[in-house]
Amino acid sequence: MRSRAPEATVHPTGPGKPLRAYGDREGDGMVQLSFTLQLPQGVRAREAAKRFAEMHGLSDPIVATMETCAEGFSFFVVYGHSRHAVEEASIDVPEVRTIALGRDEIEHRIKARLGRKIVVVGACTGSDAHTVGIDAILNYKGYAGDKGLESYKGFEVHNFGAQVENEQLAARALALHADAILVSQVITQRNCHKENARDLVELLERRGQRRDLLLLFGGPRVDHGLALELGFDAGFGPGTKPSDVASFLVERMCGRPPSDPAEAGRLG
Repeated sequence: MRSRAPEATVHPTGPGKPLRAYGDREGDGMVQLSFTLQLPQGVRAREAAKRFAEMHGLSDPIVATMETCAEGFSFFVVYGHSRHAVEEASIDVPEVRTIALGRDEIEHRIKARLGRKIVVVGACTGSDAHTVGIDAILNYKGYAGDKGLESYKGFEVHNFGAQVENEQLAARALALHADAILVSQVITQRNCHKENARDLVELLERRGQRRDLLLLFGGPRVDHGLALELGFDAGFGPGTKPSDVASFLVERMCGRPPSDPAEAGRLG
């Protein structure tokens, strides 16, 4: 199976055109704003919701939904025009740039170039008890029909589950001669996910382990830019599949896809 180059994103309105929200027709700027106000349902509450929406930049707001969500509180969905647009050319977002590799190619590359399994340890650290994300990447079942790293012959996977302290994770990684640590953080109150992640990096640096490890950070409020900022090698957000992580690890551990036609032929 050959490597697949990342597909270029083509915007239907053409390059250079400002991006506006799409509601009833292209570029009409229609958006929905949802919020709760401490007012019981009624005419005054509806008017308050319209004025609140106008203060947030919506013109000609329409209150589409007004429901009681608790005694003395109403939930609103307001529909209106936004005048704002986004210049796509001005967007510069750090992202993980890895060529998606097929399963056979991943297995071949590990065997031919590394000659051993890639050892991966993963956990939800600190007080985080939500293992859905780390399980989706590491466990055999995987996510969205994409089997996890446990299903590959070329990976040795250790999933330590939830509420693992950084000291414990670092110690286990050292004992297992890990190549990579995967950290998943779902709980983000008061930015505790950033604190836990930064503390792990600092701990590994103090112990002299950091230079020997690939650090991957994942979660619903994680992106590549945040991961780099905290000292990790890569960040993976919502929708990440196990094969995305596997491709990244193989590329970093085994090098870029082959430029030699003979080697490429063996993989095809």
